[in-house]
Amino acid sequence: MSAKIEKIIVRLQGKITEGQFYEAQQQTRVVAARYVKQENWTAAIDILFNVASSLLKAGQGGSGGDLGLFLIDVYKQAELKPDSSNKGKLLTLLRQFDPEEPTRKKFIGEMIGYVQPPWRGNAELIIGRWSSKCGEYPAGEPDLHHVAGSLYAEEHEAYEAERHLTLGTKDSPEVLVKMEYEWYTQDDSHTAALYAARAVFPYLITGNVRDASKSLRLFTSRLTEENKNLAVQDVSSSSSDMRVYPSLPLLNFLGLLLFAVRKGAADLFKQLKTKYATHINEVGIWDEALVSIGEMYFNIQRPRQGNPLFDMMGSMFGGGGAPGKPQPKLVGASALAAEGLD
Repeated sequence: MSAKIEKIIVRLQGKITEGQFYEAQQQTRVVAARYVKQENWTAAIDILFNVASSLLKAGQGGSGGDLGLFLIDVYKQAELKPDSSNKGKLLTLLRQFDPEEPTRKKFIGEMIGYVQPPWRGNAELIIGRWSSKCGEYPAGEPDLHHVAGSLYAEEHEAYEAERHLTLGTKDSPEVLVKMEYEWYTQDDSHTAALYAARAVFPYLITGNVRDASKSLRLFTSRLTEENKNLAVQDVSSSSSDMRVYPSLPLLNFLGLLLFAVRKGAADLFKQLKTKYATHINEVGIWDEALVSIGEMYFNIQRPRQGNPLFDMMGSMFGGGGAPGKPQPKLVGASALAAEGLD
């Protein structure tokens, strides 16, 4: 950092010390914009990062967040890659946000890239946020997802945590399963598979068989450790070893599903869906995930989504009904990270 830039930062931070938060924010924007116009990216970044950090430390989340968003915009304009230095600055700011600050969520979205998870309806991938635009992962940098997801998990924001951790790093399954298991302990004992599936299905749908398997293994290990009276049977064959839970049929289904995925056994997948149909129907929320898994791993065509009007018109004019629109497949950070490992 040059002496000139350091002097500017000290002056702006002085205004924060004096309680002139708005003035510090506005003057920082003016000075940073001047350096952006000159394409002096380093100067603009140093000023924005340091003043944003000081504002956040002072409890000025709105002003600090605004400068943090400006910093991300500079990254995009400069087309900077998500290297350790650039990511490190943003993660430093992220950790300084108050959890209740509304700007934080927008900051995370602009930093990483927004993903509407495919297991919650239509998959949507918006590319254009910094790390998804300038990095190698279309769904955003895995380590950024991991940190954001871990923060949400600590704050018991389960849905946001799931959104990010399932696109995170190889360390993310442990954080995700810990959260899901603690959530499970507040529910009835027979619902274990529902909480395990909240990790298994998303990992499978993002193409990450490795972490889907790891998640189930972590969940069931903790389940057996903390429930000594739970009946467990070890079943071994020439191709695999499995644990069977007589009182938890859907947990067995998840284990066999992963086995079928690893083997590419479409017939086994169909048999499992038939055998466990009653239990799956009782859950009532697994159908879409299983359709997507069948399509991705076993080339089982998604059932046609009938439209009565189109069907009627098709029969009148000799054509078929409108085919169902397949859900887009999300090739996310975890899928790329785990490629070749599964």
